[in-house]
Amino acid sequence: MTSTFPNVSISTERLVLRPFEEPDIPSFADMMNDELVTAWTSVPQPYTEAHARSWITELAPAERAEGRGIVFAVTEFLTQRLVGIVHLRNTDWRIRSSEISYVIAPWARGEGYASEAALITAQWLFSDQKFERLELRTPADNTASQQVAQKIGCISEGVLRGAWIARARRDDGEWTEVRTDLIVWSLLPEDLEGVGDQLPGGFTSFGDWN
Repeated sequence: MTSTFPNVSISTERLVLRPFEEPDIPSFADMMNDELVTAWTSVPQPYTEAHARSWITELAPAERAEGRGIVFAVTEFLTQRLVGIVHLRNTDWRIRSSEISYVIAPWARGEGYASEAALITAQWLFSDQKFERLELRTPADNTASQQVAQKIGCISEGVLRGAWIARARRDDGEWTEVRTDLIVWSLLPEDLEGVGDQLPGGFTSFGDWN
């Protein structure tokens, strides 16, 4: 029997992490067309609503059903506006390890949402799911993502040289591919001691999301 993550939502005082729904498609497509998302991720560009629909209705549900990971839509608690995405992937159920990635919408940056969403995901993974390791890989020049890793208590484990293809704008405005290094970070349950105080209200999870 394949191990899978439960179909849950997780909330803090500011955020709700929940499964994606079809009404999220326009906002998700818009977010994934941002220049920084294009630069640091491998998503198709331009990212169309057809891409978003395929991800939300097919690929993300399959990720959870097949035990490979889970995808959360990150939304504001008060407005329900889509803030970003948190993705657990490359999950190893025997080792109890998974890899996290995240994207935050341009309008929501600078509010601490990335670190808050990553932190509550880590707390849920360790406390509710009894995992023992969370891994994060950041492109060497993506300082914003590295700051999130440091803020939630991750430890840098080394560099994978030439392990990623980023994208950069040429003088003519077109995108070109650029090979870069990846920094490998890890987070263990004991690394969260003291870091969890950043969420004074803690987190709440709700199962059987409909």
